[in-house]
Amino acid sequence: MDKDKEEVLENIMEELEQEAKDKEKAAEETPVEEAAAKEPSEASEEAEGTEEDKKKGLFGKKEKKNPLQEKVDELNDKVLRQMAEFENFRKRTDKEKAQQFELGQSNVLEKLLPIVDNFERGLAAVPEAEKDGAFADGMNKIYKQLMTELENLGVTPIEAVGKEFDPNFHNAVMQVESSEYESGIVAQELQKGYMFHDTVLRHSMVGVTP
Repeated sequence: MDKDKEEVLENIMEELEQEAKDKEKAAEETPVEEAAAKEPSEASEEAEGTEEDKKKGLFGKKEKKNPLQEKVDELNDKVLRQMAEFENFRKRTDKEKAQQFELGQSNVLEKLLPIVDNFERGLAAVPEAEKDGAFADGMNKIYKQLMTELENLGVTPIEAVGKEFDPNFHNAVMQVESSEYESGIVAQELQKGYMFHDTVLRHSMVGVTP
């Protein structure tokens, strides 16, 4: 009798163990079966949702900035623009001032040229016997001093005699016959011309060979 009880107990234990194993197996297979059992439309919707999420992550709109930070950036940009505009205005104003100053300077220097002409005429009119005299020597020193100061300011004489006639620098007022120079060459200078830096202060008045 005890033997029969033991057999019955063993059978029950085996059945319980088998039932537990079946439950574990069923639990492991359920996710796979559910995934396989899903309808095609559901699977498609999930796939589309995944693609949309990816697109949003890659190409979606950036997270909106803090309104305060946007205001700060806007003000910084405005300040930088105003600084750039002011710098351009300053450079333009400095350039205009320099041009106005140079124009005024050239006008003053141009008015001094007749004085230079008179010095040259006066020195040329001094008799040969008096050229070594104190008066002529003093006049010559003043003339040289004046020409040195003009040169320091950027005033230089224009080369004329022996040069090819150039209307940019020379003003032809007559034709001069010359066996020394070819046609179109300045043979005589009637009034000396001057440059102020790169600008013609006064054209040379010349005679040109025909």
